[in-house]
Amino acid sequence: MDRLSNTVRPYAWGSTTAIPELLGTAPTGEPQAEMWMGAHPGAPSRLSRSPGPDGAGSGAGEQALAGVVADMRSLTDVIAADPERELGAPAVRAFGPRLPFLLKLLAAGAPLSLQVHPDLAQAQQGYADEERRGIPADAPHRTYKDANHKPELICALTPFDGLCGFRRPAESADLIAALGVDSLKPYVDLLLAHPEDGALREVLTAILTADPAEMAHTVAEAAEAAERLGGAHAPYAQIAHHYPGDPGVIAAMLLNYVQLQPGEAMFLGAGVPHAYLGGLGVEIMANSDNVLRCGLTPKHIDVPELLRIVRFEATEPGILRPEAAPTGEELYETPVDEFRLSRYVLPSGGAPVDLTVPTPQILLCTAGTPTAGTIALAPGESVFVPAGETVEVAGTGTLFRATVVV
Repeated sequence: MDRLSNTVRPYAWGSTTAIPELLGTAPTGEPQAEMWMGAHPGAPSRLSRSPGPDGAGSGAGEQALAGVVADMRSLTDVIAADPERELGAPAVRAFGPRLPFLLKLLAAGAPLSLQVHPDLAQAQQGYADEERRGIPADAPHRTYKDANHKPELICALTPFDGLCGFRRPAESADLIAALGVDSLKPYVDLLLAHPEDGALREVLTAILTADPAEMAHTVAEAAEAAERLGGAHAPYAQIAHHYPGDPGVIAAMLLNYVQLQPGEAMFLGAGVPHAYLGGLGVEIMANSDNVLRCGLTPKHIDVPELLRIVRFEATEPGILRPEAAPTGEELYETPVDEFRLSRYVLPSGGAPVDLTVPTPQILLCTAGTPTAGTIALAPGESVFVPAGETVEVAGTGTLFRATVVV
């Protein structure tokens, strides 16, 4: 078992205070958007791990007892050196010799881009097509960075606002009509005149292909009206404040507005348009970079491919609450195997809890001072537990457990 050293990504939309407050460190004044825990090649976690007598890695606790000072190594390299030992044979058979999930602390101080992710078949097809066409991996118009899907789960640590899935078209029509903006009336008419899937497809297409100058003027008028009306329109005034003139401000009005309370979660499957607006949460996802953007971004928007991937159906935003087991585990149930997220709230004076499983784990502390094995944790600290490694947690606090389903 190894304590992880993790990278914080300074994306512009990040909060300047949320992650430092959790970690108990002083804010730098710069945005701190995401802390990554895992083996993603973009920013893999690092750990102290030196080869044992037989060439296998020895844990941080063993090193300390032996008086060994080990170099920091990336979790990617540690797994690559012995995938079956670190991940377990069943996980390697199911997902290959890599950790299939990425765990994050995510702190949104401003809205993220409005986006959607492909399913596995779409990702494989899209990646193969762009490879065949020779589009460079770092090209700004490249859509598929890999051949994997990217289901996601966000669990709120503070009140957390987001957008998830399409509203009923009639509800969107009412919201947009109340703004009283003449140039939006055609969208209202479309939403009321077509079957749901056709209405949503036509309106989103019209928004994304509108003349940029005309759309910027429309967004400015809509933002002013939303500010004046407040209430259900207030979130869109805030979005427009961060992204003036962006067509994504109008597209956002087609989606369900969701407010999560601490401990509540939201699952984001393939084809579901979504955006995070603000708050601190624990996010877990399949290890992929495939994102198709719909707005609220200066980055490339591939409209034809986006329209192929988006699921044009109205849905209720499913708010997940954890299912409690007698063991004390609180599970956030999702329909994917690449990740499994659960939570343990450890009471004062409680008995140690055995978390040993035949799959790899990352344990993240978000409150209190629990211990995992011999490693004491503080909020924001995490450990990697290889498959089958014996681990007990004790003390008082909250731990999130990320693993896989095999």
